[in-house]
Amino acid sequence: MLAFVFPALLFYSVFMLAPAIGGIWYSLTDWNGLNPSYKLVGFANYIEALTDDPIYLKSVFFTLKYVMFMVVLQNAFALLLAVLVESRRRSKVWFRTIFMMPNMMSMIIGGFMWMFIFTKVLPYIANHTILHFLDRSWIGDPGYSFYAILIVALWGGVGYLMIIYIAALQGVPQNLKEAAAIDGANKIQTFWRVTLPMILPAVTIGIFVTLNSSFKVFDVVYALTGGGPGRATQVIALNILEEAFYRNNRYGYASAKAMILFVIVCLITLVQLRLMKIREVEV
Repeated sequence: MLAFVFPALLFYSVFMLAPAIGGIWYSLTDWNGLNPSYKLVGFANYIEALTDDPIYLKSVFFTLKYVMFMVVLQNAFALLLAVLVESRRRSKVWFRTIFMMPNMMSMIIGGFMWMFIFTKVLPYIANHTILHFLDRSWIGDPGYSFYAILIVALWGGVGYLMIIYIAALQGVPQNLKEAAAIDGANKIQTFWRVTLPMILPAVTIGIFVTLNSSFKVFDVVYALTGGGPGRATQVIALNILEEAFYRNNRYGYASAKAMILFVIVCLITLVQLRLMKIREVEV
């Protein structure tokens, strides 16, 4: 058995565990990424990030805001699409393929595509139709750029969760729905009282996947706004990249920021899994 898993374990250890352990160590140093000599500074990097770096703290709050919107909207839209697709008698495969296709595309490419839509297509539609509200500075205005990021992220991620929810919906016994209908329940009541409790494990997975991907968001923001205008839409991953490569080459400090992100994701994920598991047991 060990012989079968050893290649994968070796690959995981070399390319995942070793860099992670190295990141923990470098977060306690002042290494600049190039100089072979560096000194241990303890938790000074962590203290500076949490108390004396307003740009980083702003990126943390912006990321948390993004995560809250994505967890609610992405799972709600994915579940709605799953229900609508499964309710169709024909062309299910076509709709699954259409909604899944954006997930198969690099979000860097998708971001540049939507950049063209926001800056060229929507203003053109607004100027030639009665939909004048579409003519907005979707990228240059901090108020609208956040919603532009949400639109593109939802476009790219809803399809994947939809497939998870479709699989869960297909596992709900038909006789339970029929029994609810015989008892006088309509379709909405059947969904809330029968279907939704049965697919709670899939909801747990969906929220977990959304939390994990939302906290690590990088490509959508990088392609659309680059963290701008100014740093209004800068997420944690972009801030870490800027600290390590673009600003001062402070690899140790950037590693400390990455470790803080890791702790935040772990704590929130553990709480979410614990609460959802309790809910599943109650149901």
